[in-house]
This record gives sequence, C-alpha cells and structure tokens, in this order.
Amino acid sequence: MTRRTARPIVPRPELVAASEQMRVEENPLSALLAGAGKPLFSWTRHQERDLFLISHPTCEAVFSRQGGQLLHFQPKGQRPWLWCAARWPKHGAIRGGVPVCWPWFSRHPTESGWPSHGWARLSDWELLEHEADASGVRLHWRLELCEWQVDLFAELGAELKLRLVTQHQDSEPCQLSHALHGYWRVGDMAQVALRGLERAEGFDLLAREDFQQTSPLRLDNGCHRVYRRAGRVDLEDQLWRRRLQIDTSGGANTVVWHPGSRPLADVGWHEALGFVSVQAASCREDSVTIGPGETAELRLHARLV
Repeated sequence: MTRRTARPIVPRPELVAASEQMRVEENPLSALLAGAGKPLFSWTRHQERDLFLISHPTCEAVFSRQGGQLLHFQPKGQRPWLWCAARWPKHGAIRGGVPVCWPWFSRHPTESGWPSHGWARLSDWELLEHEADASGVRLHWRLELCEWQVDLFAELGAELKLRLVTQHQDSEPCQLSHALHGYWRVGDMAQVALRGLERAEGFDLLAREDFQQTSPLRLDNGCHRVYRRAGRVDLEDQLWRRRLQIDTSGGANTVVWHPGSRPLADVGWHEALGFVSVQAASCREDSVTIGPGETAELRLHARLV
C-alpha cells in the first residue's frame, strides 16, 4: 500500500482573514466574564460543566471542575493565551486550555479500553483553596483516586504558572506518565515558529522514528513530537506579533502537537488554525517510577517576552 502524505493547509488569504476575525470574536468563555461588576470568584454552568470564573484586575480565567482544567487565561490588555474548542462533547474530555493528562499519557500501555490520557481529565476535582492579592490569584485543586493523590497549584496574574504534584500511597512502586497539555492560542498556526528546541533529540509519533531538531520548528503540515528535553521554548506568532516563552521544566519532555490537515472531532478547520500545543510531560521511556510515599512533580510556566 502506498503511503500518502497529508496535504499542507494553505487556505486562501481572504479565508485566513475571515477565520482570524471569527476566532477573535467567538470566545464564549471570555463572554462569560463580560460586563461590569463581576465578582472576583464565582461559579457558573456552561455546556453541562461546572465552571469557576476568575475576574481579577491583572487577568481573567476560567477553570472547569471536570479535569481541574484551566480553559481560559487572558492577562489584562492582551489577547487570550489559551485556545479552547467552542463545542464540547456531552460526555468526555474538553479539548483545549491545559488538560491534565494523568496517570498515563496517550494510550494506556496495557488496557486498550481505558481512556486516552488517563482518568484525571474526566474526573471532577475539588477546589480546596482560592485566594487573591494585588499580583494575581492562587488556586489549589485536588483529585484522589485509589492510592493516588494529585494536586494542581495555579498562580495566575501577568504570567501563568501551573504545578502538578502526585503522591503515591500504594505498597508497591508504580509507573507514572503525565503531562500539562497546553493549547496555546495563535493567530494562525501556519505562521508560528517554535525556537529553543534546536539540537534536541526525540521521537516523531507521526513518522514513527527518532529525530534531531536542526532548526526552528514550524507546524504547517502537522506535528507530533516528543522531545527528550524540558526547558524554555519561544512561541513566535507572526500574525499577532506576539512571543510567549513557555517553560516545561520539571518534567523530562517537551511535547509539540498540531493535527495539520487531519480533522479533529467537533472542531472546524478554522478553529484548528488557532492553536499550537506545547506540553510539559514525562512520558514514554521517560515515565517516572515512584515508590510508596514518594512524589512526582511537573511544571508549566508561560510569560510574554
């Protein structure tokens, strides 16, 4: 059988302009926070999910109780930093924001019927703490599952900081793979370059082969690469003239993904042009083995530069 190469997405300029305008105007999560007099913290219901709204002088944000998932983040005076699909499945994971992939990444290694990326993004988390000061807000979410406890700590203001902490109380060592799966909002993914991964090695999940990055990464024909390096990556958005510095330190891997011309369920082609996924992870051969009473951490930090 002849293998066919996916056709690059090259829409006409007028379609790009129209879809760009659509992406700017259609932001239902931001609309939930619109209007004067919004409280600093509040709960609402949207597409059959409980959402926690944050309206602070430094930023606005939206979390979902399902998944403990940050869906929307926008510092004051800036465009949104995170992309989220407009339509969510009635049941199942929400695509967008920063899903917590836990306690496994991608498919489960032995159980084919278990959900991709684990139970965390399908489970309801408990919001234990939320507080604010002049610099921003801090939140603490928790999920307890069998002998595992996982905590997500968020600091939001002029920057975005997430820290995932897993504690293991089983009597035997267990293997953990996890990711903070950031969907970063961009003007047009075909006009984005990622810098900072040059000379990094990894595995290409589309080509199914090892690789070494030799130049800044562009994603106009799709990408799914697991880099065996964590650290700072500059996301340069030419259309929006913006550069986000994304730090994946704390794990072993940086994962970069975009479907390219491959369709995504419940996501239109113009929506898919609006994100690039850069993730902090420890996965595949870099999964973590933790013993009883031990912990594992993962961090994701983004700032405008």
